[in-house]
Amino acid sequence: MSEEQNANTGNLDVPEHLQYSQDHVWIDTSTSPAVVGVTEYAQDQLGDLVFVDLPEAGGHIEAGDEVVELESSKAVEPLVSPVSGTIKYVNREASEDPAVINNDPYGEGWLLKIELDDDEPDLLSAEEYAKIIK
Repeated sequence: MSEEQNANTGNLDVPEHLQYSQDHVWIDTSTSPAVVGVTEYAQDQLGDLVFVDLPEAGGHIEAGDEVVELESSKAVEPLVSPVSGTIKYVNREASEDPAVINNDPYGEGWLLKIELDDDEPDLLSAEEYAKIIK
């Protein structure tokens, strides 16, 4: 990918078309429902994921809720939702094989698809997020 597409922080990609939370969660609001996942930085810090506990589709979440639990050989970390909305889909493939998240955190490793309550969530741009993780 070119520099125009990604703000590169070392060897970690920060795709420009996504938005980010300070809790290392990415969200793609260009689609409906919005797609949510964990950043490459977060999965790099956690190491190889061995277990992912996803919520059920249909539930409503608020920004700040711990909605997914990620477990690696190093730590157990909650994923804190940066947005409020209704969970429409969960990625069962990521739950069944957490390595999908390590291998492709911005693609096949997505975690949730959420119908947003707020059209303008308070998120960081790729450039702002890249400064945080430097």
